[in-house]
Amino acid sequence: MVEMRCASTFAAALFKGLPGDLCFQSPGAARIMRGTETRRRMPVYRHNWGNLMSLRQATVERNTKETQIKVSVNLDGTGELSADTGLPFLDHMLDQVARHGLIDITVKAVGDLHIDAHHTVEDLGITLGQAFNKALDRKGIRRYGHAYVPLDEALSRVVIDFSGRPGLEYHIPFTRGAVGGFDVDLFHEFFQGFVNHALVTLHIDNLRGVNSHHQIETVFKAFGRALRMAMEIDPRSSDVIPSTKGSL
Repeated sequence: MVEMRCASTFAAALFKGLPGDLCFQSPGAARIMRGTETRRRMPVYRHNWGNLMSLRQATVERNTKETQIKVSVNLDGTGELSADTGLPFLDHMLDQVARHGLIDITVKAVGDLHIDAHHTVEDLGITLGQAFNKALDRKGIRRYGHAYVPLDEALSRVVIDFSGRPGLEYHIPFTRGAVGGFDVDLFHEFFQGFVNHALVTLHIDNLRGVNSHHQIETVFKAFGRALRMAMEIDPRSSDVIPSTKGSL
C-alpha cells in the first residue's frame, strides 16, 4: 500500500489563503485526485487561481489639463486588450504587451492630439506604470524577467527588475523617424513614464534590425514576455520578498 499524505489547505503549501489539495506519494512524487481521474507527476499542485487573480488587479485614473486617462489591468489575465488612445499604432504595441504578457489591459485616453502625441504617450506610460505598481504585491514574485524576441531581421532583448528603483536603459537605433505615422521618439517617453511609476529597472536593447516596425514590435513583445516572467509567483518562495533587504 502506497502512503498518501494530503494537505487540506493549499495555504500551508503555497499561497496563503488560497484553497486547494496537495497529495504526496512517497518517496516524493505527487498525485492529484480529480473524481475518477488520477494524474501522477513530480510534484503537482492543484490550486484555485481565481482568488489570486482577483487580487492582482487595479484601475487608475489620471487627469490633467492635457490628458484624461483611465487604465485597468489584470496581471493574471488571458491577454486581452481594449484600447482607445486615438493612436492606432500605439494601440497595436499595447496589444503585444497584453498578448505576450497574458495581461488584460483596458485603456481609455483623451489627449491634446491636435498639438502632438507627446503628452498622451508619456501620460499613458505613467498611468500604466501606476496601475502595475498598484496591482502587484512584490511578495513571492520571481522579480526578474527577460526575453529575446525576433521578427524577421530584427532582434530585441528586454530585461526587467521589479526592484522598487526606477531606472531605464534604452537603446533602439531606429532606421526611420516614424512608423505608421507615429513619432518613434515617443516610445522612450512611454517607457520612461512606465519605469518611473511602476518602480522598475528596465533595460531595452534592439540588437539588430532594418525595418523600424520590426524593431519596435520586437521590443514590445519582449517587454510583455519579460513582465510575465518577472511577475510570476515562485512556488518555492511564495511568502517571501525576493530581496536580502526584506523589502522592495
